[in-house]
Amino acid sequence: MSGTEFSRPLRVSAVPAPGQRLVLEASAEECAALAARFGILSVAGLRAEMVLRPDAAGGIAVDGTLSARVVQACVVSLEPVAQVARDEFAFRILPEGAEPTEDLEGEDEVELENGIAELGEVVAQYLSLALDPYPRAEGAELPDAARDDSANPFAALRGMNKE
Repeated sequence: MSGTEFSRPLRVSAVPAPGQRLVLEASAEECAALAARFGILSVAGLRAEMVLRPDAAGGIAVDGTLSARVVQACVVSLEPVAQVARDEFAFRILPEGAEPTEDLEGEDEVELENGIAELGEVVAQYLSLALDPYPRAEGAELPDAARDDSANPFAALRGMNKE
């Protein structure tokens, strides 16, 4: 489990019966490593807040939010685009030895390794999902050639099948 860019192991047996709140914050070095992993210009100020509650089945229900300042390259101009990535998430830490369900519509599940859940990696994965897949700088537009149908290599094929 160690070796992740943002490692925050949680020994599940240490979660008290009434539950607990956790705040995870990434260091500057961890943010730089996450930016490299995600192929973006920068990640700063990554913070996740979680509430953990043991459930009747022996697992842990987790609800949380994350927020990070990120800079990505504009998909049109490659100019830096600063944004705040935010997400709300919920997942369940499975009891030791439990197999994840195959329900694709169900709640996300996190397996344990030797009684430990790697919460930092879970937060990193949620951050990756919160990133804008097509960041665009204000006013960035495609060049005219990209909008001109004659520049399309398939435009010449369009009329070939008309007999």
